[in-house]
Amino acid sequence: MTAIERREEIYRTLCAAKRAVPARELAARCGVSRQVVVQDMAVIRASHPGIVSTNYGYVLQQAETGNLREFKVCHLPERTEEELNLFVDYGGHVKNISICHRVYGRITAEMDIHSRQDVREFLQAIKGGTSTELSTATGGYHYHLVEAATKERLDLIGEELQKAGFLAPLQPWEETAG
Repeated sequence: MTAIERREEIYRTLCAAKRAVPARELAARCGVSRQVVVQDMAVIRASHPGIVSTNYGYVLQQAETGNLREFKVCHLPERTEEELNLFVDYGGHVKNISICHRVYGRITAEMDIHSRQDVREFLQAIKGGTSTELSTATGGYHYHLVEAATKERLDLIGEELQKAGFLAPLQPWEETAG
């Protein structure tokens, strides 16, 4: 397989995937090392900028529905699983997490959580390392940018977050920001 054929195969694999594909999996599929795949991805991304590297592997970003909403929430780390499962159970795709830190300002990290399996993998990654949830830096307050198929689905997610006690009150400057 030539480098061009390998890169085409990697891109086809990402297009067909319904989940993030780890570099080691792409390497095994193409019969090369993980490092070769990482180098190939740099070339592929130059012509296909919609490819994102996540903790779980590479994923081709899907076209956004335009139905996005940022939810301000607050909870202890022990409720992270419950919170994330609520988002995905009601049809949400958790795109990222942000905090507003008093010293560093707004900090955002990609999440790309679509399913309960993604939630489990995220929590395993947190528990398996020395890192903690980003929200621990702000006493549990954080924001999630969530995408859903419809605005009504986002409304439903908001209602369920409220019922579960996750929604945090917006400050006056946040209300006008949208």
